[in-house]
Amino acid sequence: MKYIFVTGGVVSSLGKGVASASLGALLRARGYRVTAVKIDPYINIDAGTMRPYEHGEVFVTASGAETDLDIGNYERFLDLDIPPGSNITTGQVYQEVIRKERAGDYLSQTVQVIPHVTDEIKRRIKVAGENAGAEIVLIEVGGTVGDIESLPFLEAIRQFRFDEGDEHVLYLHLTLVPYLGTSNEFKTKPTQHSVATLRSVGISPDIVMVRSKEKLPSEITRKIALFTSVRENRVFSSYDVSHVYEVPLTLEEQGLGKAVEDLLGLERVHPNLGVWVGAVRTIKQPTHAVTIALAGKYTAMPDAYLSLLESLTHAGIANDARVNIKWINAEELDPSSGEEGSGEEGIGQEGGLEAQLGDVDGILVPGGFGIRGIEGKIHAAQYAREGGVPYLGICLGMQIAVIEYARNVAGLEGANSAEFDEYAPHRVIDLMPEQVEIAGLGGTMRLGDWPMDLRAGTKIAELYGVPEGGTVRERHRHRFEVNPAYTERLQDAGLTISGVTPGVAGRGAGLVESIEIPGHPFFVALQAHPEFKSRPMRPSPPFAGFVAAALERQKAKRSNRLTV
Repeated sequence: MKYIFVTGGVVSSLGKGVASASLGALLRARGYRVTAVKIDPYINIDAGTMRPYEHGEVFVTASGAETDLDIGNYERFLDLDIPPGSNITTGQVYQEVIRKERAGDYLSQTVQVIPHVTDEIKRRIKVAGENAGAEIVLIEVGGTVGDIESLPFLEAIRQFRFDEGDEHVLYLHLTLVPYLGTSNEFKTKPTQHSVATLRSVGISPDIVMVRSKEKLPSEITRKIALFTSVRENRVFSSYDVSHVYEVPLTLEEQGLGKAVEDLLGLERVHPNLGVWVGAVRTIKQPTHAVTIALAGKYTAMPDAYLSLLESLTHAGIANDARVNIKWINAEELDPSSGEEGSGEEGIGQEGGLEAQLGDVDGILVPGGFGIRGIEGKIHAAQYAREGGVPYLGICLGMQIAVIEYARNVAGLEGANSAEFDEYAPHRVIDLMPEQVEIAGLGGTMRLGDWPMDLRAGTKIAELYGVPEGGTVRERHRHRFEVNPAYTERLQDAGLTISGVTPGVAGRGAGLVESIEIPGHPFFVALQAHPEFKSRPMRPSPPFAGFVAAALERQKAKRSNRLTV
């Protein structure tokens, strides 16, 4: 097994995840079995309880792990499911070391960072590679070289070269070269200091990758090579591009794949990058364009919806269309929020909704937690239902659609979710029975891959390519569900329950997995998060269908204007 360690310097958020995923894509395009590991130096056990505004989305794997969003990048770029144990945190490492100490595994020993903590880190990296059956393991070390919390991980990866041999280990360091407009020059000093800091802990990079606004001139590359003692043909420029899916192509063009082949003693292989070339071509020069309103509560932090945004991009590729996002703060759609005045044409009234949503081709309500913005999302679902606007609801977005339908169609006045109002007269959304006795928050939701039985003849069965009905699997992250006590009444009012979880003990019909409204151009909502399984080469069926419906609406609107 070969190991490629990716570290970062100067500042955080340089894009180590994209760089790692792009290198993985180049190796996958050469036919190698590749997996990726993300090391996060924080003490949290996982990312499940972290604030989206600070950390971005929580990505859920098939096994049910709540992970850093970079795991999502790995899955999309590598087109595979990352196995359990691929997101390593300080909390996990120390928890296991302390467990072993209490169990007597270290009897007579003084438990220390070296070797006990570093051995546990190395063990986890190796197990992750073995679980994936990988030939090459990419390991991204989160944070920045010089951070105190990263030191045990850097020591562990330093030891790897001694344990495994030079020919099996490669160190890639990602750093920054800023451009100073006042002097019209690139400055290499931060990169020099970053590499020096990395060397101070015993690691000399084999490859230096440099983030910059523009592609670095050859004289800057030579200067970096000279002052970092890295060969010039192993210094690569990772400059700003219009979309991250261009990054593998720009790095391959510079020779990154060949450099890795030489350093790890791999056979020279010509990569098949057709998928990436086609994706970038469509993203840059699409035939069509649609505008989708994303009505959420974390709209100031796009990374909180990263997988959703990427899924819309994938759906756009499948439909030869650019998907433009119109960010809608759901609180501004709530007439009780006081955000936009309280007159007859306030934001919560018809005129206000029309002003916010009248120019879009589709409305997406994503997942989330908490009461903030809920009434605004309900207004968005109502606008889509009554106006024939394509609607896609994800997790909470499905629950929102059910609440709206219950209130305004099924006649269940005051219908709500127990999450937002435990005394609501009609709790059409309620806590799942298996969640009632759970006390903790971390890792306790319904997580990971679960099956959905799709009803024959429904829109969602058609989207998944099983028009006669069948079972598919999607990932979940929730505690609340559609209350089974109300499913019959909702269906009598015209709502179609198009998917359920099979074989739920004591549940009768099973958990509601998807709903839709018959006769509507496209009104589909799922309890699952299909965005977590979407890929550039395999877009999520609900998202692809949603964008196709948005295109149809746009064409109809254009045709009506021409007729008038």
